[in-house]
Amino acid sequence: MDIMQKFKTKAINNKKTIVLPEGCEPRIYKAAEKIAEQGLAELFLLGDEATIKNKAEKDNVDLTGVKIINPENSSYLDQFAENYYELRKHKNITKEEAKEQMKDPLYFGVMLVNTDKADGMVAGSVNATGNVLSPAFKIIKTKPGISVVSGAFIMNIPNCCRGNDGVMIFSDCAVNPNPTAEQLSEIAISSADTAKNMLDMDPSVAMLSFSTKGSACHELVDKVVKATEIANEKAPEIMLDGELQADASLIPEVAKTKSPDSKVAGKANVLIFPDLQSGNIGYKLVQRLAGAEAIGPILQGIAKPVNDLSRGCSIEDVVNVTAITAVQAQVDEG
Repeated sequence: MDIMQKFKTKAINNKKTIVLPEGCEPRIYKAAEKIAEQGLAELFLLGDEATIKNKAEKDNVDLTGVKIINPENSSYLDQFAENYYELRKHKNITKEEAKEQMKDPLYFGVMLVNTDKADGMVAGSVNATGNVLSPAFKIIKTKPGISVVSGAFIMNIPNCCRGNDGVMIFSDCAVNPNPTAEQLSEIAISSADTAKNMLDMDPSVAMLSFSTKGSACHELVDKVVKATEIANEKAPEIMLDGELQADASLIPEVAKTKSPDSKVAGKANVLIFPDLQSGNIGYKLVQRLAGAEAIGPILQGIAKPVNDLSRGCSIEDVVNVTAITAVQAQVDEG
């Protein structure tokens, strides 16, 4: 299944405006050319216009159709500074500090999204995850009923009959080192929404552990059990069960033995890992040993789409994440 092509087709058919705040980075303006050529999104490229155009010209990059904005002299700056001051004045920020903060392309980009001048933002090629997420937390905040942002990977596993013909969601593999039971329940709900809204899947969510239905006693197991209870209370419409070992969640024959009464065991397509260590290790093992395509991380839980790139990202990664962000914006639009 060519998942990325499906995302690109959706992006082309309902074009959204995406902000790329790291406009002076060569991978970003080279990706901007490809995004514009393919018609995946309208683009705001942030940074000094002369610098970006000079660098692009030297690299034979055509930025026709891409709008470049310099936050430091933008006509939006004063209004964005006022908006930010109103949002953060309870933290004793001054108006002068708010204006200086809005000159930062990451903050300016998020404010473009928050004021509906853009539909989503993609950053992280030269900025750490914390720097990308901080303005999103402060300005856009999280979705109603969700207090935690998480990172899901779409795993497309070749020659695999598990999940939906080898397509699964793994979460959280990118953001939260050690989520509480409450946070883990929200990660599960967000991941089910991602499966349903981004992939048109009927989510079957397994809360993973080293125990299946009481086969082991430990505080780590207790957290997964509690998270399962909370998630079922919050979103009873989601098919979700735990605690389940990985084999019990995926293999019908094992499920019959370990958890015969579970509606999820043996047919899970969304795997919720109990912590970041296991999630990050798990997706990379499947990626490297099974040859899976790992698409993401797709950030979940933010009220409007903001996605974080790896600092080792390729030009194609930027193009792909932009298409995904555009589709997220379509979903949020309803």
